[in-house]
Parts: sequence; structure tokens; C-alpha cells
Amino acid sequence: MTRHEELAVRYGTPLYVYDLAEVTAARRELFDALPESFHLYYALKANPHPDLVRALREGEGRTCRPEISSTGELAAALEAGFSGADCLYTGPGKTLGELSEAIGLGVRMFSTDSVTDVRRVGAAALEHGVVADCLLRINSASASATSSIRMTGTPSQFGFDSETLAEVLPELRDVPGTRLTGMHFFPLSNAKDEESLIGEFQHTIAVAAQLHQELDIPLDYLDIGGGFTVPYGVPGERGSYPKLRAELEAALDTHFPEWRSGSPRLACESGRFLIGASGTLLASVSNVKVSRGRKFVITDAGINTFGGMSGLGRLLPVAVQPRAGADVESASLVGPLCTPGDVLGREIKLPVLRADDLVSVPNVGAYGPTASLLMFLGRPAPTEVTVRADGSISASRIEHHRAYLPTGTGARE
Repeated sequence: MTRHEELAVRYGTPLYVYDLAEVTAARRELFDALPESFHLYYALKANPHPDLVRALREGEGRTCRPEISSTGELAAALEAGFSGADCLYTGPGKTLGELSEAIGLGVRMFSTDSVTDVRRVGAAALEHGVVADCLLRINSASASATSSIRMTGTPSQFGFDSETLAEVLPELRDVPGTRLTGMHFFPLSNAKDEESLIGEFQHTIAVAAQLHQELDIPLDYLDIGGGFTVPYGVPGERGSYPKLRAELEAALDTHFPEWRSGSPRLACESGRFLIGASGTLLASVSNVKVSRGRKFVITDAGINTFGGMSGLGRLLPVAVQPRAGADVESASLVGPLCTPGDVLGREIKLPVLRADDLVSVPNVGAYGPTASLLMFLGRPAPTEVTVRADGSISASRIEHHRAYLPTGTGARE
């Protein structure tokens, strides 16, 4: 019996297994691909499991910092041993309440997307008698890469449009409780190859230098974003970036000659690359049926467990890890939910499966339970197990329940 089979017997399925040694290896690889002085943020939206976040903080080598977009993610970062001061708080719809809570817990750096956003950060900072550092997120009017998931160069809720930034800068400079510290870019996600990623970073650095020079935007800190890739739900290896360090250094030497002495301080960010390859999803086959000539393999893991973001139309299909020597056939892999949308893969290649067989989906450390329709139809969340290099494990499950709030009208409390 394999280790995965043992864990499935012990904890049941659906079951996520995260290999923390793989997280540590990914962190080391990415830091090695970057210039020595770069800070690296981990985007908790990829997976906020505290054990994974902790693995990116602990151990030998440089430490990732948390990039968060909610007070829930802030709580996960704090649970993992980070301080509020370690965090970069992002997102286009921050409320005064969450900003006040974050600043009260020590967060001091925010990526901001609008004048209103900066004003809200300032109001929350004044409430606590502090000054908050604001990065201006830039939605550049142009882009380099023509593929991957575009995050710039189009109308967007994210960031200040670069071509109209000059109009609002005077107002931004005078917001009480804030200090303009630099710029934040996030031009693309999941770059198709190293050349695309390098091209986008080169373009970002050039745009940042131009805005700094033409508009006199303070630039103590420059976050150039991410785009590092790993397969999602299919076999494969993390992206490789052997040329990245030298190309970044050359671009920075051209546009920011003082960068090696810390002006500006530099950062980039990653989610899926750091933890994607660490995860394996184990599911049990509930039933195998044929309907009008098509075979359906029904498992206990559906879009409530994995792939709730598949509604965006870019994550399917998954691939089941085949057993050595297993026969392969074409079938649809579906979940247990009462909706025809509960499909993990249509007419994909699968090993020949029977009821009660165990299936394994690789590379699911990112965008798993918390990116899925977790509460749909009231099914329990999958168990999540983290496995450490010494063989020790921890197991947990997200629990959801309804809490009744006081109303003062005799309603249930």
C-alpha cells in the first residue's frame, strides 16, 4: 500500500495531501532565479493553509513575505508566524473596517487602486495615529506578452490607468495618513514561457522608470508582479527560469542604475509556482456508468472540492495520474453534485476505473478548496493533510456553519 493509499484509508476521501518539502524546494528555486536583493511575496489567494504559509517562512534560505487581500488571509499569515508588518495588503475593494483591523494588527504597506482607496487607507491610518505606505498599482496602457492571463493594458478594476495618473497625482500626494512609497505592477498571470515572462518584466521596469521620471512618483519600492507557472491538475514540472536573473539585472542596470545599492527596493510575487506542485488530490470512484454510449466516472470530489474557478473557463481538464501498466480509455470525470456543471474533465484519457478505486490528481497545491464552490450543496470540505520532510503529518478540515447575530427583535441569537 502506498503512502497516499494509507492516508486515504486513514482520513477518507476527498483528501488533499501537501508535501512541504516540495514547497521548500520551489521557494529555493524561485529565489535562485531572482537577483539577490529581491523580496518575494507569496499570494495567499493561491492557498492560505497556515502550514503551507509557514513552510515559506521557516527553514534555510530567504523567506517569502505574505501578500494578502483580506483580513482572513491576514489571520492565516499571523497564524503562520508572520507579523502584520511583513504583509503587503492588496485588492481594489478594501473597506474602512478591514483597513482599520489590518492597521491595528500592524500592516503598514498597501497596494492601492484608486483615489478612494488611498483615502480609505489614510483614514484608517489616522484612526490609529500612524502613517501607511501606499504603492500605486499601475494599469499600464501597453503590455509585452500577448498570451497568458492578461492583467494590464485593458479596462480594469485593478490599478490606476497609467495614461491618466498625472491627473490624480496632486490629490494622492496630499492624503493625510499616507506616504506614497512606490509602484506595484501585476501585468500577467501564468506566463506561457520564460521569454514571455522576461519580456513583461522588462516592459514593466521600463514603464516604472518612465513614470518615475516624468511624473516624479516616489519610488522607494517597486513590485514588478509575477507570472511564474506550474501545471494545474495535470502531470508536469514547474516552470524553469535559467535566464531570468541576468535579464532582470540588465534591465535594472539600464533603468535604475542605483538598484544594487537599494534604490529602489525590489519585489516580485508568486502564488501557484510556490505551492502548486506540492498538492495531490485523492478521490474515490463512487460509480461508473454509461449513458448513450458515453462513459462517466463519478467520484466523491467535484467542483465543490476542486476547480470551482473552472467557471472562468481556463482550468479544465484535469488529468488522473495513471497506474503503471494500466489500460487507458476515454471517459468524463465528474463529481457527486446535483448539477450538470460538476465536471472535472470531459472525454479525457483515464485509466480503466471501477467503483471504489482511488484516483490521484497531481499539481493541485494551488487553487484547491478555498478557490472552489466549497459550501455548495452542503457537503463537508475535503480533509487536508500536510506531510513534512521528517515524515510527520498534520490533518485538518475547514468547517462551515451558520452563526446567528443579535437583532434585538426576538430573533434567534
